[in-house]
Amino acid sequence: MINYEEELKKFQPCLDVDDAEGAIYKQDLTDVIDILKEMMRDNHKTSEK
Repeated sequence: MINYEEELKKFQPCLDVDDAEGAIYKQDLTDVIDILKEMMRDNHKTSEK
């Protein structure tokens, strides 16, 4: 039978996962909300003219 407590003590996270997580969080990605905000700003500017 597997002793989960012992297995958890041996666990070491994969460094590749930690590195990938850091790289993902550091990137400033444009999402749909950013695009919609920009479109609304542009639309508002053109409607004022």
